[in-house]
Amino acid sequence: MQKLTELLSSLAGGALDSRLVSIYGPQGLSYARERALRVARGFAERFAAGDGKRSVLLASAPGRAELGGNHTDHQRGRVLCASIGLDALACAGANGLGLIRLYSEGYGELCVDTAALSAPVDAERGHTAALVRGVAAGIAARGFRVSGFDAYVASDVLSGSGLSSSAAFEVLLGCVMNALFCGGAIPPLELAAIGQAAENVYFGKPCGLLDQTACSLGGVSAIDFATPGHPQVEPIACDFERSGHSLCIVDTGSCHDDLTAEYAAIPDECRAVAAHFGADALRGVDPAAFSAEIPALRRSLGDRAVLRAMHFFAENERVSRQAAALRAGDFAAFLALVNESGRSSAELLENLWAGNAREQPIPLALALARDALGGAGACRVHGGGFAGTIAAFVPHGLLGSFTARLEAVFGPGSCHVLRVRPEGGAIIDC
Repeated sequence: MQKLTELLSSLAGGALDSRLVSIYGPQGLSYARERALRVARGFAERFAAGDGKRSVLLASAPGRAELGGNHTDHQRGRVLCASIGLDALACAGANGLGLIRLYSEGYGELCVDTAALSAPVDAERGHTAALVRGVAAGIAARGFRVSGFDAYVASDVLSGSGLSSSAAFEVLLGCVMNALFCGGAIPPLELAAIGQAAENVYFGKPCGLLDQTACSLGGVSAIDFATPGHPQVEPIACDFERSGHSLCIVDTGSCHDDLTAEYAAIPDECRAVAAHFGADALRGVDPAAFSAEIPALRRSLGDRAVLRAMHFFAENERVSRQAAALRAGDFAAFLALVNESGRSSAELLENLWAGNAREQPIPLALALARDALGGAGACRVHGGGFAGTIAAFVPHGLLGSFTARLEAVFGPGSCHVLRVRPEGGAIIDC
């Protein structure tokens, strides 16, 4: 940690440039430096009251991109994911007041009393304060005293895009509290679990552990959720830039707000199939036994549940092949599997089309992307589906025309070229 004046001087004078480059890459240095300065100055204006001697830290947690494993995590399956260059960033310092005072750009200020962490607050459910209280509760439950802190936060992780802006924020909070109150003693996977519990219990969203794990670890990871609460993580060394491709996320600008029933139906139907075999998730079902029972499952649960279970079994195995292809440096095989995954999501999982609405942004984005790629690269739905984003691996030579084609329909700035970030949740000024 540094004094606030020292942090501002280090950022402005370039003393932290090498650290910023290690996180954001050389091309992102100028933006990263100016953004970090803005956040530190924001802290100074809101919380320092002219006291440049306050001890502060600069923390960051990335969003994540799904590379393989569409809707497999909630059935204890395998996922291939990557942390990305977009992140949540905070300047924070302990205040000793027993209060967490946090200002987030675009969302305003909140205050959480650390004397009341043992239970969720009903009025906070679905709001940012619930995540703050939940993460603080998870830290305190591990025997550490959260004596209060101030934080100024900015995030460029696209909200509602499947890039896990909530998980990035939770991991950011965990990193800040881990550094301020725990001496860095809590490992990344445990910080991920704290974030998930905050979202499940305090915020009220029954998410899995995938998003927080990906945001906390960094790089490309193959994650196996076979054992609940204890994911097996394998880092995968790969460089998409060297493959001649860019990872692009296309934001269709469509909203998830009225699609809760569509999302909930996927895990519900998968669990119903699993329950037919006495299991709590499809990972506990033998694929051969499932195949033999398809006639009975059609009668009891309907065809869509059967199709979604078929997607899970194929997708879960496909993630292992994707990881093997990346390990072997066989990018052509990896791209073929990305396209295969996309077809499975469309034909079996059925998470592209939102009811009977006239607006079908995901199928339209994928059709335009395939046309722009002309048989090269790969594309698939990204994240939950129905609305939001698609992912595409675009050859460098097609990046300009691809971006122009998609942005002509979905608007300027809708196509985001993502850099895989090698580091997960991190303290920057160290």
